[in-house]
Amino acid sequence: MKIFVSGATGFIGSRLCLKLAEAGHTVHALYRSADKTKSINRPGILLFRGDIMDRESLSRALEGCEQAYHAAAFTKAWMKDRGHIYRLNIEGTLNIIGAASEAGVKKMVVTSTAGVFGPSGNGLVDERSVPQSFFIDYETSKFILEKILTLISSTGSHVVMVNPTRVYGEGPMNDSNGVTKMIDRYTRGKWHFIPGNGNGIGNYVHVDDVVAGHILAMEKGESGERYILGGENTSYLLFFQTLRRISGKNYALFRLPLFLMLPVAHLMVAASSLTGKGPLITPALVRKFNMNFRVSAEKAKHDLGYAPADLESGLKKTVDWLNSKQN
Repeated sequence: MKIFVSGATGFIGSRLCLKLAEAGHTVHALYRSADKTKSINRPGILLFRGDIMDRESLSRALEGCEQAYHAAAFTKAWMKDRGHIYRLNIEGTLNIIGAASEAGVKKMVVTSTAGVFGPSGNGLVDERSVPQSFFIDYETSKFILEKILTLISSTGSHVVMVNPTRVYGEGPMNDSNGVTKMIDRYTRGKWHFIPGNGNGIGNYVHVDDVVAGHILAMEKGESGERYILGGENTSYLLFFQTLRRISGKNYALFRLPLFLMLPVAHLMVAASSLTGKGPLITPALVRKFNMNFRVSAEKAKHDLGYAPADLESGLKKTVDWLNSKQN
């Protein structure tokens, strides 16, 4: 089967391309930069240079495909031109849906984010949760997009949405792979802080489980439905305790309270406004780091057969991969 994948050189997209090709499919991989295609230049993967804002390039890449995965997105927490985030994440997706419809694509899976459900407080969020507000434009743009996709699916188009949590594992060390960058820096003795008091809870999932969840959503997902692709809920303190045990590294870690992190973040954003280069951290992200994000993936497990690995297994796989890169 011919299958289209956007964001093919990205963190999730590249792993998805490889998995589909291994299964015997012909993957039409959409990319923008030839410098990033090395990891997916494999048998069964056809490279199509293009852009989600360019309908002509999308039509070429989608020709003959029966299925489409849309994994491309603007995922950075900050951009000087905020409108660009919405254009890419909303208009770009609608361009793909339009081109896919013209090409006769039967099913599409769109990668969103669990951030659209907001923080959990002392409870647990799932696909029914209604957020009160968002921390960054990326989450807001995805929330708006999901509302539009739900309407589109009601007109007969088969569109399924998946919502990964904090993804980590083997892949490009880009903005979407921030957790792995943190793991890598810790194992090399270059990461020494924990946000807040360390008790903030997040949900961490290995990229291979997220890829498997995408494929299951294509096979079994109901049109118009959303499926959280999560792993294990854990605090920063427990995350690093597990990482210390697995890596055998016991570097010092310091807790950074909110009142210290916020001024630094404001200064970074101010500098970015002058230079145009994205800040390492923003005030919105600092506030987000100090919230709880307990997430339930029970719907995906029950409806799709989704079966993510535990944190210890995922971290071991990731640390082994990072060590192999250094040797």
